[in-house]
Amino acid sequence: MYLYILILPLLNFLIISFLGHYIGRTGCCFISTFGLFLSFLISLFIFFEVSLNQTPTSIKLYNWVYIDIYSIQLGFLFDSISSIMLIVITFISFIVHLYSISYLGDDPYLSRFMSYLSLFTFFMLILVTSDNFLQLFIGWEGVGLCSYLLINFWFTRLLANKAALKAMIMNRIADVIFLIAIVFILLKFKTTDFIIVFNLIPFITEDTYFFLFKTYNSLELISFFLLIGAIGKSAQIGFHTWLPDAMEGPTPVSALLHAATMVTAGVFLIIRCCFFFEFSNTILTLLILIGCISTFFAGFVAIFQYDIKKIIAYSTCSQLGYMFIACGLSNYYLAMFHLFNHAFFKALLFLSAGAIIHAFFDEQDMRKFGGNVMLIMPFTYICFTIGSLSIMGFPYLTGFFSKELIIELGFNRFIIDSNFCYIICIFSAIFTSIYSCKLWFYSFLVRSINSYKFNYKLFNLINIESHDFMLYSMVILSIPSLIIGFLFNDIIIGLGTPIWMNSIYGLLSSYKLLNYSFLPFYIKDLPLSFAILGICFTLILSQHNIYKFPNAIEEFFTTTLCINISNIGFNAFFFNNFYNYLFISIYKLFYLVNVKYLDKGIFEYFGPFGIYNTSKFILNKCTFFFFHTIYYSLFIQYFSILIIFIFIYLFLLDTFCLVNIGLISLLLLINIFFNSKAKQTA
Repeated sequence: MYLYILILPLLNFLIISFLGHYIGRTGCCFISTFGLFLSFLISLFIFFEVSLNQTPTSIKLYNWVYIDIYSIQLGFLFDSISSIMLIVITFISFIVHLYSISYLGDDPYLSRFMSYLSLFTFFMLILVTSDNFLQLFIGWEGVGLCSYLLINFWFTRLLANKAALKAMIMNRIADVIFLIAIVFILLKFKTTDFIIVFNLIPFITEDTYFFLFKTYNSLELISFFLLIGAIGKSAQIGFHTWLPDAMEGPTPVSALLHAATMVTAGVFLIIRCCFFFEFSNTILTLLILIGCISTFFAGFVAIFQYDIKKIIAYSTCSQLGYMFIACGLSNYYLAMFHLFNHAFFKALLFLSAGAIIHAFFDEQDMRKFGGNVMLIMPFTYICFTIGSLSIMGFPYLTGFFSKELIIELGFNRFIIDSNFCYIICIFSAIFTSIYSCKLWFYSFLVRSINSYKFNYKLFNLINIESHDFMLYSMVILSIPSLIIGFLFNDIIIGLGTPIWMNSIYGLLSSYKLLNYSFLPFYIKDLPLSFAILGICFTLILSQHNIYKFPNAIEEFFTTTLCINISNIGFNAFFFNNFYNYLFISIYKLFYLVNVKYLDKGIFEYFGPFGIYNTSKFILNKCTFFFFHTIYYSLFIQYFSILIIFIFIYLFLLDTFCLVNIGLISLLLLINIFFNSKAKQTA
């Protein structure tokens, strides 16, 4: 029964791909959505049996790769980590399938879109249920392929083509490094099976690798390569540029791939490989630094954006940074809990934003929203408010139970001789409240001065929220965004919770949270206080169109410093410009050296052009020598025949042949003599 959760999405893809023309759009939508609903029910059963009843299951099918001592089996591992991820993947995928029925109801390629969604779900399930690194890598690459197909779904749009290629290339760079880690694991452990590898790690803590002219600790080297792979998939600093551009795809794609499931694959990899990371303090420190920089950077950039989907995309980068921080602090339970919570309220934000975009005829600039849309779209307004408050960590909503704990964990964690982690998390919480409230105010409350009048006329003629499946999807997602954190708090990170068993390193991690429950109240309330200040600041700025600021404040906002900061934030610290300049410069250097000087220089001079020119010169000389006079021509011919006979003699050593050669030579000389006389007479 466990494998049905994998078979159903694959069957959905195959049926829709091969029989979609016969069963029609309605049949495709029903089959794909119903299949994902059954998968969700199976995931609940797996969670109950594996996690709550503490019965992890390993299923081995057959030997997949068997070469000498290397043996890799095709198998599946259902433990606590997998069971929680299965709930997230199947539930969000089911909701997105349901939402897409209305959102893309007028698209002629809806069946193809549904098949891509089902294929993505299948590869994501392969990723989280694999019991070895090679099989995990297949799912890892499969979700990358589906990401390319779904971002580029509207293939007639140039920006969608570019965004899909960018996402593919950026992910492939990190995936190659991840593949190097798998190769090192195979060389060191002679297998890629999780259970065997993780049990052998304590015995090779002192082993070293000689790599790139230097000796490294084996575990640190493998952990570093695994970390780079996770950074690429989770769009952390350096590899983050593909995620905001991927918003060119349909909104359901953004909700499924780039908020709730695919981008969390990097965090899942770190949690799954926590046995590697725990033996390297250097990599753990690097995890914290990457998480802090990513969450601060993404939150700061999101403040200055006006594309509603790009703001939520940068928000995803920021929240994933919190998960990296929790992993770096060796509390993988908390990272998984925040991953679990984040999936629901972030998917709710994306789907609510999609409803607004759909109502405004695919307009994504939130400066053209507003105009009391809350009165026209009340259910969307409520769902968006729930998602915004949850991501800000409003007390007793879903985001509060995990996000606040991560911030508190950063307190008294000394990095660079200061509470670096805690301070960065505080600033990131301020940024989160600012951009969340900016989204909220601009989308619903602020008086719009840039939108088109006919939009509001159409709002009065039609019921904007008449799309049943879109509304149902948002309402269903709003429920876990409200209560799922409270319900699963004790189950996942409760004191002495037994569900994790041996799937995560460090049995005392849950006890570490107990110390932070008794922090001073001003430390615990500081993030919420700053978040409220951020809300007030955003509210004041949003009313600038109605109430003018004092002259001193106006002059401050128009100073060169503020304008430069705004430009830096709006252009995302010019990462795209830097990459463009860097890679264009490398390409120019490559073209100059490889193409101009080598291919079209040395290789052509000594290659085809050189052979051609040399042959032409020799042939011209031979032509002159052969055809300029009869004397030269006959001499060359007879001399060549003489040489041939000499070689024959040397090989045969025949005296008779020598006499023949002498006679023939004499005849040739007489012939040449008479030819020369004839030439002189002529």
